Order: sequence, then C-alpha cells, then structure tokens
Amino acid sequence: MTRKDWCMAGLCVLAGLLIAVTAPVPQAAAPTAVTQAAPTTPAQGHDLHVSAPHRVDGKVMGPYHHYCKAVSPEVFECLIYDSTDPKALLVQVEYFVAKTVSRPNVPLATWNKFYHDHAVEIASGTVKVLDVPEEEAKKIAEAAAQTDGIIFHLWWPMDAKAPTGVVKHPQSVNHKPRTK
Repeated sequence: MTRKDWCMAGLCVLAGLLIAVTAPVPQAAAPTAVTQAAPTTPAQGHDLHVSAPHRVDGKVMGPYHHYCKAVSPEVFECLIYDSTDPKALLVQVEYFVAKTVSRPNVPLATWNKFYHDHAVEIASGTVKVLDVPEEEAKKIAEAAAQTDGIIFHLWWPMDAKAPTGVVKHPQSVNHKPRTK
C-alpha cells in the first residue's frame, strides 16, 4: 500500500471509531400517546473528548477540552472549551484535515503559519484522549496522527467580557515547521 492508502485507511479507522464512540445509546422511551423522534442538528455528536494545551501568541495555555466528531472521511471538527464546566464558553474551533487533503492544497508558507502535524503533537505526549478505554484511545490517536490541525481562537483576549472580533490561530505546543 502507498503512504496515501495508509493515511486513508487510518482516517477510515478514526471515522469508524468516532462514529462508534459518538453513536447514541438507545434508551427506552417514556410511555406517551405519540413518540416523536428528536430532530438531529450539526451540533450533535461532538462526543469524542480530547485535551491538549495550545500555544497562543507564544504563550502555552490550557489544557483545552476538545469535543470532536467526524464530518467526512477527510475532516473532523472539534469544539474547544477552556474547561469541562457545562457553562464553559466555546473559545476555539479546530479542524483535523487528512494530510492527503491539506498537504497538496495548502501552500507551505500558509501551512507553517496556521497548521500543525498531529503526529508530532501526539508523539509529544501532550494530547490525551479521554473518556474511552485505553486501547480505543490509542487507536484514535494513531488515526488522528494521519491529520493536520488548524485552530481558530474566537474569544480574545480570554478575559474579555465579550468577543472583540479578533481571531487568533494557536499552534500545538510542539509545532515544527515543514520544509517540503
């Protein structure tokens, strides 16, 4: 198999694990005259919980709590909060993009400025896959290592009473620029 085939296989494994982890657990409905299915929304399914620190304006911050889901075989998205408090503010969004998609489509200078390699970040030991058994966490991390990440920090400065409209692009703590 080629490197591209391995990357796609890894992403398929991650997608399958994400779907398995985030699939709703059937529960018995309360007796009612008419049972209606709840509508699904794009916000549902962000159930994969990962924590990692980020470097924002040169300062290590976090750890941030990522709640992720697969949106396609090549893209995963994470809603990121600064705590696990149910009333925590959404402060960042991160996209995990298959390297087979990001690398040929994002110019190197842009990649080095805004993207990071999840293989490097995961190997550093700063990323933790939470709320799943250890073996499943390892498989998720292995598949995530086949992606690049781009983060958008939406609430800046962190102590602001309201968003200011400033969008930052944090990096992984161990970001290494690519040369090719």
